[in-house]
Amino acid sequence: MKKFGPDYYNISDDLTEEELLIQQTAHEFVQNEFIPVINEHFEQGTFPMELVSKIGDLGFLGSALPIESGGSGVSNVAYGLILHELERGDSGLRSFASVQGSLVMYPIHAFGSIEQKEKWLPGLGKGELIGCFGLTEPNYGSHAGGMATTAKRNGDGWVINGSKMWITNGSIADVAVVWAKDDDDVVRGFLLEKGMDGYSSNDIHGKLSLRASITSELAMVNVHVPDSARLPGVEGMKGPLSCLTQARYGIAWGMTGCATDCYQTALNYAKERKQFSKPIAGYQLTQAKFTEMLTRITEAQLMVLRLGRMKDAGTMNFQQVSMAKRNNCVMARDIAKTAREILGANGVTLDYSPIRHMANIESVFTYEGTHEMHTLIIGEDITGISAFE
Repeated sequence: MKKFGPDYYNISDDLTEEELLIQQTAHEFVQNEFIPVINEHFEQGTFPMELVSKIGDLGFLGSALPIESGGSGVSNVAYGLILHELERGDSGLRSFASVQGSLVMYPIHAFGSIEQKEKWLPGLGKGELIGCFGLTEPNYGSHAGGMATTAKRNGDGWVINGSKMWITNGSIADVAVVWAKDDDDVVRGFLLEKGMDGYSSNDIHGKLSLRASITSELAMVNVHVPDSARLPGVEGMKGPLSCLTQARYGIAWGMTGCATDCYQTALNYAKERKQFSKPIAGYQLTQAKFTEMLTRITEAQLMVLRLGRMKDAGTMNFQQVSMAKRNNCVMARDIAKTAREILGANGVTLDYSPIRHMANIESVFTYEGTHEMHTLIIGEDITGISAFE
């Protein structure tokens, strides 16, 4: 059985043949199609749009959703393995797929009308259409419920005003899932289409993290939409928060893939790089670093596999997802730093991936819930007492 990275506890033995094949397909796609172009895109601050249709053809977008909802109907573990391999390439690639599947296709699948599903899901699943998710605002990140974007009734439709910030795929999206408060302060989701009057986007430049990802600001000035643009199946913060649970699940897997790439890159280098009388892998301090790195990767692998099996069984809760997102981001952050140390001066160039992963992790560490917010989510679940206010 071929393994794609460190597997000290033979976790691959607990994967099905289909899951292993899916991981292999994702691994080969990343290695053959993405790795040859990532450094150029990272330097230029661009995303390889030519790969979007290929990602769709492989069934990597919304993979765990039913086939009739544009997905592939695979297990949540298989979906996690796909994101593991995509982020092993770069966070920008995993973010694209995660937003498309978890934050756009999922809410349309879960809360959309039949007409909305038929209009959007097939194209989104194939990569023929691109979506984005508008929740975060310039003044409301962690406190998403305080959003200032409004949706006011106007006859049979709505008028939406406000802005959203740090939106992945914003300027290239054909449809945006935008969350806004109505006259009664009830949060509702709307599907805004590219080209609507009053709806615009601007890319955010100057990022030193997630450079191979398009990040935008959305602006809505008196955007008139019919009621058919509203997601009818949900109201309140349950809507966006359930989407974030899906995305955070994918991040937990992605960070494991990112850490795997950093570990493997450093290990290969350490076996070849000689100082004094032998390769640096032969020195005690270096071996101590690899032992710690592999232990933490193994812990993360066990965590996400168990989380995925619970998700497939319908027993997973959002607090467990918070624990995995929180733990695996810290794990990957530390491993990327240690890998860079082992690479020495060579580690600060794009010839080796850890410095690129290091920069990306700073975004992933913060988005989809900060470390502190996930700490308090778990803390409330443990004690039964909220510490948010």
